[in-house]
Amino acid sequence: MKIAVIGTGYVGLVTGTCLAETGNDVLCIDIDKNKVKQMQQGKVPIYEPHLDMLFERNIKANRLKFSTSLEEGLSHGDLIFLALPTPEDEDGSADLKYVLGVADKIGKLIKNYKVIIDKSTVPVGTSDKVHAAIAKNAKVEFDVVSNPEFLREGFAVDDFLKPERIVVGSSSERATNLMQKLYKPYVRSGNPILIMDEKSAELTKYASNAFLATKITFMNEIANFCEKVGADVDKVRIGMGTDSRIGKRFLFPGIGYGGSCFPKDVKALHKSGKDNNYEFKILDAVINVNKRQKLILIPKIKSYFDNNLKGKKIAIWGLSFKPETDDIREAPSLYMIESLLEAGCYITAYDPEAMLNVEKKLGNKIKFSESMYDVLTNADALIISTEWSIFRTPNFHKMKTLMNGKVIFDGRNLYDVKDVESEDFKYISIGR
Repeated sequence: MKIAVIGTGYVGLVTGTCLAETGNDVLCIDIDKNKVKQMQQGKVPIYEPHLDMLFERNIKANRLKFSTSLEEGLSHGDLIFLALPTPEDEDGSADLKYVLGVADKIGKLIKNYKVIIDKSTVPVGTSDKVHAAIAKNAKVEFDVVSNPEFLREGFAVDDFLKPERIVVGSSSERATNLMQKLYKPYVRSGNPILIMDEKSAELTKYASNAFLATKITFMNEIANFCEKVGADVDKVRIGMGTDSRIGKRFLFPGIGYGGSCFPKDVKALHKSGKDNNYEFKILDAVINVNKRQKLILIPKIKSYFDNNLKGKKIAIWGLSFKPETDDIREAPSLYMIESLLEAGCYITAYDPEAMLNVEKKLGNKIKFSESMYDVLTNADALIISTEWSIFRTPNFHKMKTLMNGKVIFDGRNLYDVKDVESEDFKYISIGR
C-alpha cells in the first residue's frame, strides 16, 4: 500500500519505518529541512532501540523515503497518517494547531480519495474538527480515521510490530476495510483489531494512559506511606502484584512519571472533563501527587546535609525520563537539577543517551561526564534518576574510591538495601 506519514517524531518515524518493514511504500514528510536531509542520508534523528536497523534496511530497499513537501506526500499516499505534535497548552489542553493546520492544507491539495488517519494523541472530537478543516476546501471524497498509537518509548518498534491490540475509530466501511488490510500482517498471532467509533477510539488512548499514570501514582503514595509506618514497599508491591486483578506491571515506586505521553495526556483528559462540565477528581490527585513525587528526594538530601547544600557536588546517574530513550520531556531529573542548582549545588551527570538533549536545554549549568564512574569523582552524593541497566550492578568498591561522600539517593530502588549498606554506603531509596 502507498502511505504518507506527516511528521517524523518518535511516533511518526517508528510508524513509517515499521509500515515499510511489511512491504508498504512509505513517504515521510517533515518541515525540518535539516532533519529530512539527515534521514535521506540514512541517519536516524532519534534514539529508539532496533529502529536504526529497520530504518537502514527499508531505505536500501527503496520502501522508505523522505521529503519536505506535503503536496508530494498527498500525491504519493492513499493512506495519510498525521503524526504531528499536540503539545500541552497553557491551560493543560492539547494544542491542535499543528494537526488542524495540516488538515486545512490537505483540503486544498487532495485530488482523489484519501484516508486521513489521526495517529497523534488527540482529545475527543478531534476527528470531527479534522474532517471539518479538510472539508472546507476539499473537492473529492475522503475519510478521517482515529488510530491512536500505543507505543512505549524504548520498546516502540516491538510494540508496533507485535501490538497487543490495534484501535481503529471509523464510521466508514471503505476506510475500515483499508485499515484492516494495512494492519493484517501485524496481528497474525490473533491479537485484535478493535473497530469502534472515532470518539471512543480517541478516548481509549487518553483513558489508557490516565489509568496507567494513576496506577504509578497510587504506588508512589503507598511507598511514601511505607516510610511513615516502617513497611517495605517492595514486599507490599509483590503482595499486590500477585493478585491477577491488579497485575505486576506499573507497581514500581519511584520519583514520578515523565515523558511525552503520561503528563500531557492526563492533563488533557482533565481539561476535557472541565470543558464538558465534568470533574475528574482522581486526575486532580494524580497530577498533584506526581508533581510532588518528582522532588520527593530533595527533602531527604537536604536533611542528610543538615540543610546546607551550598557548594556540594552532586553526581546524577540517568537524565532521560525512563531507560532506553533519549527523551527528557517532563523527566524528574530536570526538576531535581533545578532545585539543587537553586540550593547552590554543583552538578555532574551521566546518561547513556540523553546528555546531548539536556545540554541543549540547560547549557553549561551542569557538567557531563563520559562514563558512569567519571561522574563520581569527588562527589559528595549520588542520585539515581533513571533505571538504565548499566546502573544495576555497579562496582561499589570503585565508587567509594572516587566519591568524597558515601551516600546514594536512589529514586528507582535499584538495589537491595542490605547489599548497599554492607558496602559501607548510606542508602536512601523510596518506601523502604
